[in-house]
Amino acid sequence: MGNMRSLVKMLMVVLFLGWMFIWIMISTNLFKSKWIPKLAKYLNTTYFGPQGTNLVLLTVPMMFIAVLSCVYLHTQKKPSQPQREWKVKRKMGRVMMVMKPLGIVTATELTFSLLFVALLVWALSNYLYISYHVSLHNHDNSKIWQAKFRSFGLRIGYVGHYCWAFLFFPVTRTSTILPLVGLTSESSIKYHIWLGHVSNFLFLVHTVVFLIYWAMTNQLMETFAWNPTYVSNLAGTIAMVIGIAMWVTSLPSYRRKKFELFFYTHQLYGLYIIFYVIHVGDSWFCMILPNIFLFFIDRYLRFLQSTKRTRLVSARILPSDNLELTFSKTPGLQYTPTSILFLHVPSISKLQWHPFTITSSTNLEKDTLSVVIRKQGSWTQKLYTHISSSIDSLEVSTEGPYGPNSFDVSRHDSLILVGGGSGVTPFISVIRELMSESQNQSTKLPDVLLVCAFKHYHDLALLDLIFPSDISVSDISRLNLRIEAYVTREDKKPETTDDHRLLQTKWFKPQPLDSPISPVLGPNNFLWLGVVILSSFVMFLLLIAIVTRYYVYPIDRNTGKIYNFSYRALWDMFLGCVCIFISSSIVFLWRKKQNKEGDKESKKQVQSVDFQMPTSSPGSWFHGHARELESVPYQSIVQATSVHFGSKPNLKKILFEAEGSEDVGVMVCGPRKMRHEVAKICSSGLAKNLHFEAISFNW
Repeated sequence: MGNMRSLVKMLMVVLFLGWMFIWIMISTNLFKSKWIPKLAKYLNTTYFGPQGTNLVLLTVPMMFIAVLSCVYLHTQKKPSQPQREWKVKRKMGRVMMVMKPLGIVTATELTFSLLFVALLVWALSNYLYISYHVSLHNHDNSKIWQAKFRSFGLRIGYVGHYCWAFLFFPVTRTSTILPLVGLTSESSIKYHIWLGHVSNFLFLVHTVVFLIYWAMTNQLMETFAWNPTYVSNLAGTIAMVIGIAMWVTSLPSYRRKKFELFFYTHQLYGLYIIFYVIHVGDSWFCMILPNIFLFFIDRYLRFLQSTKRTRLVSARILPSDNLELTFSKTPGLQYTPTSILFLHVPSISKLQWHPFTITSSTNLEKDTLSVVIRKQGSWTQKLYTHISSSIDSLEVSTEGPYGPNSFDVSRHDSLILVGGGSGVTPFISVIRELMSESQNQSTKLPDVLLVCAFKHYHDLALLDLIFPSDISVSDISRLNLRIEAYVTREDKKPETTDDHRLLQTKWFKPQPLDSPISPVLGPNNFLWLGVVILSSFVMFLLLIAIVTRYYVYPIDRNTGKIYNFSYRALWDMFLGCVCIFISSSIVFLWRKKQNKEGDKESKKQVQSVDFQMPTSSPGSWFHGHARELESVPYQSIVQATSVHFGSKPNLKKILFEAEGSEDVGVMVCGPRKMRHEVAKICSSGLAKNLHFEAISFNW
């Protein structure tokens, strides 16, 4: 098994390096004048037409890597990484700089960002060299400087195309490409943002240059031209208008303050892709096809998973305006600490999906999965109101969970977890995972220091969620947990009445359509995902070959007309969507049929859960030790916690005092200012035993 994994890994590396080599060479005169004519003789066949070369060189390798990565991840062992491999990864993950607007940039990110910028500069310089010194296109008989100006606009559009070759990889939630380099879709969203900004800027320059050129040569009506045998300018104009709308509303000021505007505008990405592809044509489409193809497979599989109604078991309403929702799940559903789950509540919004942190442990809680929701936006406020009302059932759909492919909480000698407000929630799953590992007496557990900052005293109720409701004392006997809690806006413990400090637990009635959360393709999810990718892509190649050979070319040969430029691109998009739909649906339904017995058992278990009336109980933070004996774990939280009023944590002092451990893992989740401060301390080099890792859900 180890030899096979090494062989698969080596093959993926070779394919990726070859793929990148083509991207480096594609802008050179050597590739255009020498390689393309020779390759076209063999690759631009009557079965694929002019897109044959790009299809073979730039589409097939990455799709093959995607299939191989499924096999690689399927055979991956769950135990922790070898020490040598972990040291290399830790070194590359070292923080190099913290600055606006990029935020926290690691050594790996800085290296690849510089290499990518170098690739863009290299491509632009080569394209301009060919235009200015080899073959300057001047079909309009304009002045030389005007022709060069037009050529600059054209070539900068080519360079923007490079960004689109990578744009959708970071937002593919069930990606098998990202885990190969230790990334998740959530942690790599910022790369999608960076690429989006760069590509939109380059395309905007491309558009403005052409508008100026057409104005100078009295051809402004070219903006609305739709050439049947060449590039459609109108399609490019429409794509740019949509792109600007998406770009502007994705800026931080809109995304954070007017999330719904950002969300709904971003759903125009489908139209953007259609008009963009019509504008560039089928040959250029094949250059960016892999990341779009894989994204749409992921999107459709997520749609199939979200069509099921999820069984909501209970809700814990905390006195800190937080909710913990507990769902039923199949025992076969595995996830890692810091994972997230997307929720959809049709009674609140028909379209919106929101991600929330999972607080449960897949090993500690076999049949349930919990998430924490903070009441802060309009959607969460409506959900909080729904849950707090007299309803006894709620229709909820879920997507996920999504998270790291592996997460070894025991890889450090000690852990320092720094959280601000609801940023504490990812660490609840980390601590619960340590509780699970503590049951194995041979496992060496790290010492854990949780540093958390809250605005108000009642926010401390979040810490009650560290222990599941059915935890036993034996689960925490080996856990060396210390908590330093800071209440920043209150100088002392407030005096409040008991009825304002009740932790309410609400149970929901099972409904006939309720199902537990389960993997979209069942057990062996990665292997079946590989089947979907391979079968859909092979089907796509076959259909494209048939349509091109027996429909596109006969028209060209018999009538003497050139087949419509835009229609060829539409065929590619249409057949790609059809293949994804057919292949994904067949595999999904096949896996559903195979798991039918297990689903029946799970549904039977869901329906047999006894419905309980809402209950209220005092929170440990508001009644101290006056709780029943069964609440000993909650009292242990109070005993392990030091509460500091009226001050913020001195993070520099806390981190530098982490002595006695050669390897201290530092994880932070919270406001941007807090993340940046911790990152700067860890990257200062004054304490070489600190190893930083940020968790961000607000980008």
